[in-house]
Amino acid sequence: QVHVDLEKGTALLTTASVFQTKLLKEALPSKFTLIESNTQTVKQNNVFARDKKAPQGSKLEQLKPLFLIFGFLLLISGALNFRDFTPLAFMLDFMGLFFLLFSLFKFFDLSGFSMSFAMYDPLAKRVPLYAMIYPFLEMILGFMLLAQIQVPITLLVTVIVLGVTSVGVSMALVQKKQITCACLGTVLKLPMTQATFIENSVMIFMATFILLKHHI
Repeated sequence: QVHVDLEKGTALLTTASVFQTKLLKEALPSKFTLIESNTQTVKQNNVFARDKKAPQGSKLEQLKPLFLIFGFLLLISGALNFRDFTPLAFMLDFMGLFFLLFSLFKFFDLSGFSMSFAMYDPLAKRVPLYAMIYPFLEMILGFMLLAQIQVPITLLVTVIVLGVTSVGVSMALVQKKQITCACLGTVLKLPMTQATFIENSVMIFMATFILLKHHI
């Protein structure tokens, strides 16, 4: 039996017979530590693996990297449009930078991201290949928004893609699932909270606003 607690970053493995944990130690990444406990009364062998970098503290502290990234994206977008500021150009630059930066984090561990993403994205659950190509899709969307290539189509795809993900995020929040948000890949482990939903909502709002307001 295996019990995984993503919130605490732990996994408890219970076996019916005692076995050598040497192979398990060799297979696990160095960031994990093993605590072995033999319980003779029930003839079980418990192996407890803990992630040394498991998120600690309040959810606000855990989401600090996300808030910092959002803040810097706003500053960069503002700097790019400082001389000749228009809401349209500012939002397009922000969205383009958002997609490019967030896709970069996912490329550090594509397989790890795809597994985390498939835990809540409805389409990724049904089509595993979609989870693998999602970072490439984000990268393309980011480039097209910054270069302002086929903006209407790019914005429409943005609304659809983030809309599907938002449905999965909403369901995870309603069901109070303790899962990790894959928005920044596996490099930074963020808990699934309302902030994740707000993040997608802001992007969807910007894309919809540009399409309706400016009739692009």
